[in-house]
Amino acid sequence: MKITIGSWVSGNAVRHPDNVALIDAETGQSLTYRALNERTDQLASSLSNAGVSQGDRVALVTLNSTDMLEVIIAVSKLGAVSVPINFRLTSREIRFILEDSGAVLCFASDVFMPTVTPAAEGLDIKQVVSVPSKMSQQPRDASTYDVFLASGGDGVQSPPAEWNELAMLMYTSGTTGNPKGAMLTNGNLFANSIQSAERTLGVRMDDINLSVAPLFHIGALGIHTLPLLYWAGCTVIAEAFDPETWAAQVEKYRATKTFLVPTMWHTVVASGALDRHDMSSLNIGFSGGAPCPVALIEKLIEHDIPIIEGFGMTETSPVVSFNDAKTAVTKAGTIGRPVMHVEMRVVDASRNDVPVGEVGELALSGPSIISAYWNRPDTNATSFEDGWFFTGDMAKVDEDGYWYIVDRKKDMLITGGENVYPVEVEQMLYRHDAVAEVAVVGTADETWGEVVTAYIVLAGGHTPSDELATRIEEFSREHLASYKIPRRIRFVDELPKTATGKIRKTLLRSEGFA
Repeated sequence: MKITIGSWVSGNAVRHPDNVALIDAETGQSLTYRALNERTDQLASSLSNAGVSQGDRVALVTLNSTDMLEVIIAVSKLGAVSVPINFRLTSREIRFILEDSGAVLCFASDVFMPTVTPAAEGLDIKQVVSVPSKMSQQPRDASTYDVFLASGGDGVQSPPAEWNELAMLMYTSGTTGNPKGAMLTNGNLFANSIQSAERTLGVRMDDINLSVAPLFHIGALGIHTLPLLYWAGCTVIAEAFDPETWAAQVEKYRATKTFLVPTMWHTVVASGALDRHDMSSLNIGFSGGAPCPVALIEKLIEHDIPIIEGFGMTETSPVVSFNDAKTAVTKAGTIGRPVMHVEMRVVDASRNDVPVGEVGELALSGPSIISAYWNRPDTNATSFEDGWFFTGDMAKVDEDGYWYIVDRKKDMLITGGENVYPVEVEQMLYRHDAVAEVAVVGTADETWGEVVTAYIVLAGGHTPSDELATRIEEFSREHLASYKIPRRIRFVDELPKTATGKIRKTLLRSEGFA
């Protein structure tokens, strides 16, 4: 059975050699499965010559590129482990991941070499290979990637692949504390690719995926990009995101699928790009990484974008469930129903199931879900039990079998003894025409313990004022119970986010953030 990423490519090079596998969005240069297989065979040989062997970890601090996918495929052919790293991290943060993972070799985009080189200093890393980027505006031969590739021979003999063998270490966002390495196995990634062909998600050989979200993100890599390597489809890879350029690329390449996080969808709508370009080729616009505001879903539907909101995590390869386009409005705010082979439960503090409609912690089980974090025995002991992964997300399920993420367990706030889930308040505030972005947290209060605090980025045409804050509070009063109403409203120019678009609520809770 071909269960590794590398074997998918080598198999498709035989079955579908002339299918286009990858396209550079900016240049239009393409690689067929035959060419991609030949290049990754050679790159696997180069890695072997550099001392990389089965089980070794190879880090990538790279912008999106076809080169990045080549590295991931070649590493797989060796039976080694890819470690994609968020390129927006500081040198200190990158060093933590390099050291924690025990990486033996690193690939870094040329523009990140000044950050990555000192991060790798003194560690057991054999080499840092620079990868060309368009951002640097340097000629391709100014980097060392092609020289490294040319040092290889015709390929290597791939070792026998095991289902539970580690394939990728993908570190969680680390919005609090140090990030954890999710241990994604061959079996996890294989199961995710099989599940991606489910009728509504419908990944097919004739699909063209426009991949523009950062590929160190499991959503960008795992929802369409890796599954299409399995199904012999095509991915167009863009180095960076700009809403106008994205829309033009959808039109140019007749993209059928794309994944964006909600903040990216928001900028697409706000830019007006959907009115200037032909989006008719899209059969799925996938939103994930964070809850998508209902008001934003409605705007995308108005523009005939077949929006699917999915739920998943780094730990789940990633897709767990999705709400398809047919129920995007009638079941707005839900994460839908689970994909095939994934089981979902809602449990109380004792890990007993709770009744339908009640809120509890979400637990998951299935072949696409990891069974451990790298080097985290204490966390493993509390997060994994009897084949179930306890996510830390608070959820509920309705009588129709549709699931809802109420909030992160740690984000729930308690005001005057009442539990408040920020997502509910945020969804309501997004319906106010002055609100472009919002994040709700609990901040300390002597009387109530915590009070509901809303950080708001205003939409164009609105300016901060006490009068506007009062109007927003009155709007909240019409839609929420009194204890859920934001008592503190703070207008900010932008919300602090991770590179994957997740709001860093720990910063918002800190004293004096503005």
